[in-house]
Amino acid sequence: MVRNPSNAGWLTWANLVTFVRLALLPVFVWILFSTDHRAIAAWLLAFLGATDWIDGYLARKLHQVSSVGKVIDPVADRLLVIVGLLSVAAASGVPWWFALTTLARELIVSVLTIVLAVLGAARIDVLWWGKVSTFALMTTYPLFLLTTNPHHAALAQWQHVARDACWVIGIMGLSLSWLVLAGYVRPALAALHSGREGRGIL
Repeated sequence: MVRNPSNAGWLTWANLVTFVRLALLPVFVWILFSTDHRAIAAWLLAFLGATDWIDGYLARKLHQVSSVGKVIDPVADRLLVIVGLLSVAAASGVPWWFALTTLARELIVSVLTIVLAVLGAARIDVLWWGKVSTFALMTTYPLFLLTTNPHHAALAQWQHVARDACWVIGIMGLSLSWLVLAGYVRPALAALHSGREGRGIL
């Protein structure tokens, strides 16, 4: 049997990192809602968000790109975003309107990505400002969680200051994410035209 050189199989370092991230997600939920260690939950969420690039980096660096990785990596990213947003909101870390507005944008991006892929669009490069907005939001949610206490206990002075900073970063990141989404319209149409033209589809 000839092995496909473009598929490294499922047993790779990149896939291991992805599986570890998926395994730690329920641990985050358990710590947040079953213990009073909210700070640990916040730091774990920050860790999961900060490592979302490691699996992709390892796959490219070690030449371990796999069909399994192409599926589970984006699934892990989407699950992290959805579970993280909803959990922080349920724990009263952020208002529901903020979490749902963030989630709506992520769902729109996910659906459009699938639709474009089905229609045969070419790959779209991630916009730099999109990376900035994602970093801002993935920083904001753990910090929001860190600036709340279990059982609605009174906040320390540093938590009040940090929470004000969170709102500045959060509103900036959320507003920017929607502006970037609008900025993807023209590249998406161009990628669709290019992809279909390359496949001889009118």
